[in-house]
Amino acid sequence: MPEQPDTATVVAARAGDPGAVDRLVAGYLPLVYTIVGRALDGHADVDDVVQDVMLRVLRNLGELRDPDAFRSWLVAITVRQVRERFRARRGAPDALLPADVRDPGADFTDLAITRLELSGQRRETAEATRWLDEDNRELLSLWWLEASGELTRDEIVAATGVTRQHAAVRIQRMKGQLETARVVVRALSATPRCPDLDAVVADWDGRPGSLWRKRIARHTRDCRLCSPAWSGLVAAERLLAGMALLPAPHGLPAHLGLGGTAAVHGAGHGSHALAGKIAFGLTRRALTAALTTTAVAGGGAAAVVYHQHQGDDPVTQAAVVSSQAPTPRLSLPSPTPSATSAAATATASPSTTTPSRAAKTSVAAAAPAPAAASRKKGVSVWKFAGMKAALRDVGAGWYYNWASNNDDVPGPSGVEFVPMIWGKDNVTDATLAQARREGKVLLGFNEPDMGGQADMSVANALAAWPRLEATGMRLGSPAVAYGGDTPGGWLDQFMSGATDRGLRVDFITLHWYGSDFSDAAVDQFLGYVDAVHRRYGKPIWVTEYGLINFGGSPKYPTGAQEAAFIRGTTRGMEKRSYVERYAWFGLPAVGDSADFGLYRDGDTPTEAGKAYRAAG
Repeated sequence: MPEQPDTATVVAARAGDPGAVDRLVAGYLPLVYTIVGRALDGHADVDDVVQDVMLRVLRNLGELRDPDAFRSWLVAITVRQVRERFRARRGAPDALLPADVRDPGADFTDLAITRLELSGQRRETAEATRWLDEDNRELLSLWWLEASGELTRDEIVAATGVTRQHAAVRIQRMKGQLETARVVVRALSATPRCPDLDAVVADWDGRPGSLWRKRIARHTRDCRLCSPAWSGLVAAERLLAGMALLPAPHGLPAHLGLGGTAAVHGAGHGSHALAGKIAFGLTRRALTAALTTTAVAGGGAAAVVYHQHQGDDPVTQAAVVSSQAPTPRLSLPSPTPSATSAAATATASPSTTTPSRAAKTSVAAAAPAPAAASRKKGVSVWKFAGMKAALRDVGAGWYYNWASNNDDVPGPSGVEFVPMIWGKDNVTDATLAQARREGKVLLGFNEPDMGGQADMSVANALAAWPRLEATGMRLGSPAVAYGGDTPGGWLDQFMSGATDRGLRVDFITLHWYGSDFSDAAVDQFLGYVDAVHRRYGKPIWVTEYGLINFGGSPKYPTGAQEAAFIRGTTRGMEKRSYVERYAWFGLPAVGDSADFGLYRDGDTPTEAGKAYRAAG
């Protein structure tokens, strides 16, 4: 197995040395593969996540200020991508493939047992990992590497984004669940098996899960025949000590396009050659090009481009700002508007329903606003007591409610309402007429790349677009949930199709949610906005954004963290002339939205609400 490269290799790779890029990828691929494979339990998505991690690492290597921190940075990116895939899987039916149709070569537990020649309690422990909850599998993937000497506790703390004390508590809980899972494995594999246990699992489909783990564990504690399974368990740390990383499958480097001996020449066309996926056969040349946005004149080295600000606009000096787009999806109810109704957001009491987070935007000039209002600053709104007063108090220049009219949530005079066509079923004469009556700007479909949201194919969206265009209104693109800067992604395909068909898209709408609550979140967000603007060259509306950790704990930032993020991001967007509008998700801080909203009632802002009120 390749040794993990030293700091000098990281520095050389960051400078564009193709040989160093090769060594960096080869040296760290087993670590990334081991974390992802164990966290996702050998799901078919493992290769995709590994390739996404490596591509992000190469794209953003220029941002790494301390080369000595490369491994910690790499592990943190890996964990974020695993969490992103967990979120996507939660919204997809049949997220886990049935055992009889899974690729046996992709089963990470089986691979570990076979390649590491595990037996006895080590084998039991490996098999028990299938029974852990998602969050604990992610944590186990890191702690296992700590126990085997591949990671440090500090690297785990950095990757999970929690304090050292919180990490210790989470690891203890995970180890408790792992111990229970080991007993479950023992009881199920006993020969002969307990007859009473057979009766308990008579309806079990054979797929590990938390419900059956609890049922089987409860039986083992109370059963005379099964209770000895709790005895003689060797501490997991002792079992894992010294265990090596699992080598990546033989075909994985080639599958990811990470191999090859072709020399790396100029990097000028790297962003186009990437096509968004390493799996599409990227060569070393394209990977190195992922580090660049421009070729060094007269040379073959890759240039890294940093962005600073002069006046109102960001200017390129030397490196790629992170285009990281966390794929955040709220675990909140997302009501879908009917084909004939404009109510695309929840109309029930906020204590029982929270509306879908949609991305809709418009660029028309705002109506006269309160003196402290910002033309750019807006909010997403659903029905709650004091809505009008809060809209006025926060100084919003505009708002939207994921619907084609504001009949259900009328705003105060002087604050512009922007209508939206939420999804395919809303492309009707009635909703389009409603939208035309509301103003001059129309927002396109809400998260068409997500199940549970508009959930539209690119072909369907393009087919419906001429009807939106026929309104004569200024049109914002469909608002994808994530990956707006990704070559070959949903938005990229839509924009290419619109160009080919001569369709009009006047500005790009974006959604962004971050799970990193540190000061780095501001640059992560603004880097994504910059990357999308560079890709399409159109004005930007950010119609949903915020800080939410969808796959871990804590789920929400503190009020101080949220306020600091708001101050930094609003300053950045106000300075960028191409950012025409932005909207926090969302205005109400009631019921399920208490942890991320801005106002508890008409005149009681949260700490975040105070920061947003001061913005602009």
